[in-house]
Amino acid sequence: MTVRRSSVVLTATVALVAAAAASMALGAVHVPLANIWEALTGQAEEGPLRQIIVELRLPRTISALVVGAALGVAGALLQGSLANPLASPDVIGVTGGAGFGAMLTLLAFPSAIALLPVGALVFGITAAAIVFAIGWSGAHAGSIGRVILAGIAITALFGAATTSLMVAFSDRVQSAVFWLAGGLSSDGWSSLSVVWPYFLVGFLMAVFLARPLDRLALGDDVAASLGGRPRLVRLAAAAAAALLASSAAAIAGLLGFLGLVIPHLVRLAGGTASHRFVLPASALCGAALLVAADTLARVVLAPIELPVGPLMVVIGVPLFLWLLREAV
Repeated sequence: MTVRRSSVVLTATVALVAAAAASMALGAVHVPLANIWEALTGQAEEGPLRQIIVELRLPRTISALVVGAALGVAGALLQGSLANPLASPDVIGVTGGAGFGAMLTLLAFPSAIALLPVGALVFGITAAAIVFAIGWSGAHAGSIGRVILAGIAITALFGAATTSLMVAFSDRVQSAVFWLAGGLSSDGWSSLSVVWPYFLVGFLMAVFLARPLDRLALGDDVAASLGGRPRLVRLAAAAAAALLASSAAAIAGLLGFLGLVIPHLVRLAGGTASHRFVLPASALCGAALLVAADTLARVVLAPIELPVGPLMVVIGVPLFLWLLREAV
């Protein structure tokens, strides 16, 4: 079992390195790996090639890596804490809230486009907070079913609000299509510089939640007898997932299936549901998949860039159906 887990981690790491190298090298302008190494180590001379590598492709590659890792970890946290194999950031309302926040900025306040990451992040976290408030109140506070139902309701609410915005500002909808489709942009470090603290907090919370989630998988009664607090663990896991998924949406728009599929793939490949393995492996696999998908979206019709969201669905649906067949 240890060899199997190590093989999964090694394979994911190699795939991530290869995808990152391809992301830096390929595009409308192809850059040799030797030039990339010189630019990254400060040995390259000033010029357009160095500017492309350091100011455009490096930030985009890092953003894709962080977003992919965040969505993979968010999916693993939610599936583990809610004991629901279909759990993803959609379940706790993050996607609906982030979508509304972004559309509000793009359509109602187009002059404040620089605040788009902030709007998506704030409303994504707000939506998740409302879900938590509903799910952790009443007679059955903290129950899995209550949280999931609250998430469905809040997602529908923010979805209706987003649709209303698009109808009210129909003449500006075209400017928001790319964000809705999901995709990364080559705008330097500006977006990542806004949300990196939230990524950091989310990842740190995930590290400390690995053992409590393993105990939670034994059942609430057993987890409580071992000194755990099941409801608090679920709340913390959902909060960490909300931070990660909201931050990811703030940078890359609405990316479906990655947070749903990656944890399943990791558990099947590793032969274990232990979160001490699933969480880091999901981060590696999610990062590798999104970096590779973003590179493909940039080069398949270069110099035209395709949105990554539909490409993720094209990759994710067959993979999910295959996983479903293998798991059942």
